[in-house]
Amino acid sequence: MKIVIVDDDIFVSGALKTILEANEDVTVAGVGADGNDAVRLYKEEKPDVLLMDIRMKEKNGLQASKEILSFDGDAKILLLTTFSDDEYIVKALKYGVKGYLLKQDYGSILPALRAVHLGQSVFGTEITARLPELLKEKQTFDYREYDLSQKEYEVIILVAEGLSNKEIASELFLSEGTVRNYISDILEKLGLRDRTQLAVYYLTGK
Repeated sequence: MKIVIVDDDIFVSGALKTILEANEDVTVAGVGADGNDAVRLYKEEKPDVLLMDIRMKEKNGLQASKEILSFDGDAKILLLTTFSDDEYIVKALKYGVKGYLLKQDYGSILPALRAVHLGQSVFGTEITARLPELLKEKQTFDYREYDLSQKEYEVIILVAEGLSNKEIASELFLSEGTVRNYISDILEKLGLRDRTQLAVYYLTGK
């Protein structure tokens, strides 16, 4: 697993590099200090996962994430920060970032990197517990405005509630394959990448 680390604190990035490279299957291909470094190193190294701080000079981690995901929608980015800021969390989800951990969760970093590498979305325990509250602002969603059917709208609601495809299929008396097809069609209509973005889009209207 090839990793790029970007953090404006050289002691943090150095410590992370040492910790991660103690694992035989992990290679740190590059280390940067700001968002501009992140974009450059991502293009040069094509890492499996980009591990990046948020608050940095010049260009921050969210800005760099947005830029990278604009030219590579499949980029796997794990944000690591000391700040559990509501706006940061919602923006990270909106942009399609695959993970968001607090720096004090050092023991969770390697497992989170492995999970993100496998295509999963990972958020620290404290952040996960707050997501329903952060995302409950959206009260109305006019599905007709987006050329969505009533059934597609029902699927969106259940995705936003955190149900799996199997659970959605059971709830709506559909097969799992049909649910997968519905979700694929919905993502295409709304121009979104994954279920996480769909939930954020529905719940925040952004």
